[in-house]
Amino acid sequence: MERRAFPMPILLYVAVFIAASCSSSEAAATTSSFDDNFSIMWSENHFTTSADKQIWYLSLDKDTGCGFQTKQKYRFGWFSMKIKLVGGDSAGVVTAYYMCSENGAGPERDELDFEFLGNRTGQPYLIQTNVFKNGTGNREMRHQLWFDPTEDYHSYSILWNNHQIVFFVDKVPIRVYKNNGEANNFFPNEKPMYLFSSIWNADSWATRGGLEKTDWTKAPFVSSYTDFSVDACQWEDPFPACVSTTTDNWWDQYNAWHLSDDQKKDYAWIQRNMVIYDYCKDSERFPTLPVECPLSPWE
Repeated sequence: MERRAFPMPILLYVAVFIAASCSSSEAAATTSSFDDNFSIMWSENHFTTSADKQIWYLSLDKDTGCGFQTKQKYRFGWFSMKIKLVGGDSAGVVTAYYMCSENGAGPERDELDFEFLGNRTGQPYLIQTNVFKNGTGNREMRHQLWFDPTEDYHSYSILWNNHQIVFFVDKVPIRVYKNNGEANNFFPNEKPMYLFSSIWNADSWATRGGLEKTDWTKAPFVSSYTDFSVDACQWEDPFPACVSTTTDNWWDQYNAWHLSDDQKKDYAWIQRNMVIYDYCKDSERFPTLPVECPLSPWE
């Protein structure tokens, strides 16, 4: 893909607040092993690790893909993973990294999505993000990347509190999804969520609207993961104490309720240069725009 200069300031916001924060005892902060954090959802024979078990591989072939999920649910926090995507001809292949309130795609689920849409060799990957509340999504945005995500590991992160949800790539905010401070049907803030990742065939829609099909002669398609990090309120039924003390943690303090000045500069650059599709600007699809669209990401 074409290389792009990325003249954005170095972002210190996340690192500063992680270092400065004193998380409450109820909040979970971990970067431990795969077995400590995750369970395989299906096709365990399509999951492997490096010799030191610090890198995890999911593979897709014509028979099946593979996926994993966290053993714990969380409500609000910071969630991050380094991922290296399928290289070469990956048309039709989707690598998904997402949070969801249910193990399956239930009709009342809440969900926060990163989906990496494969492409023909030499064409750029697209990232699709989406937000669901009570089973309703249709809030897609698509972005190009300013690097080749198949050459090395890059971090993909979600900041989630009651004020905003921010999708980050290498600590650069690419999408800001705001709450309005009132009871509503668009901002997921009530249900705890698991974190998932999977690789699967979606050649009916993923690449050029389904025109480009998966070339199974290139299989297996492999995505790899490392450095999972979570600093969040870990859910315990019926109601964990940390839900009422999230403001003791950096990810739910004032500075995490809006973008910093440096982040706003980076976000503006993303908006000018990397956005491919924004549902809030699709008046043909939505003659009356969804109620969350007027909420400003800058506030």
